[in-house]
Amino acid sequence: MPKAKRATSPSAPATAIISGRLIAGVDEAGRGPLAGPVTVAAVILDPARPITGLNDSKKLTEAKREALYPQIIETALAHCVVMVMPDEIDRINIYQATMTGMCRAIAGLSPAAEEAWIDGNALPRELPCPGRAIIGGDGLEPAISAASILAKVTRDRWMVALDQEHPGYGFAVHKGYGTPAHLDALKRLGPCPQHRRSFAPVKLLVDQGVLF
Repeated sequence: MPKAKRATSPSAPATAIISGRLIAGVDEAGRGPLAGPVTVAAVILDPARPITGLNDSKKLTEAKREALYPQIIETALAHCVVMVMPDEIDRINIYQATMTGMCRAIAGLSPAAEEAWIDGNALPRELPCPGRAIIGGDGLEPAISAASILAKVTRDRWMVALDQEHPGYGFAVHKGYGTPAHLDALKRLGPCPQHRRSFAPVKLLVDQGVLF
C-alpha cells in the first residue's frame, strides 16, 4: 500500500485512519471505448488489512490486476461496482453517465461512506456524502487505486464475455476501444447492440443505415 505521504493532501490519509472515518475511493473504467459499459467502483479499505501493490490499474499488468482483485474483495470493509450501459450513455452522454455511476457506486456501499475521494477533477452534483476530487488519485490514494482495479477487472471480464455474444468485433482483445482492428470490424459488420451510438465512429455508421 502506498504510504500516506504520497497523497495529494499529506495529512489526509493518516487523519482518516486515526479518526476511523469511512473513506471511499472511487474510480471508473471505460469512458473512452466505442462499446460496452462505463464501470465505476467504490471501495472502503480496512487500514488494519493493508494490500501490497495497489496502484493505478493502467500501470499494472493484467495478471497483477487479477491477483489484486480478490484481495480487495476479501479485505475491503465495503465495495460496490456498478455499470452504466450503452443505452443510458447514449441518452445522457458519457460524462453524465460516469457521474451517475459514481453516485450509484457510493450509495451502494455498506457500511456507508462518510466521505468519497474521487479520481479526477470533478465531483458529481448528487453525491450521497461529502467528496473530494483528486487529480491522479488512482496512483496516489490506495482506496482509489483499489477502486480503479475493481472497475477495470470487472469491465474487462464483461468485454471478454461480450466477445462470445457478439463475435467478430474483437471485444476480448481491445475491450471496445477504437483500435484500427475494431474500426475495421465496425465497417464490415456494422454496430452491434453494445456499441455506443452517440460516439462519432458509431454514429456515422448508424446515420448511414449500417446496422448489425
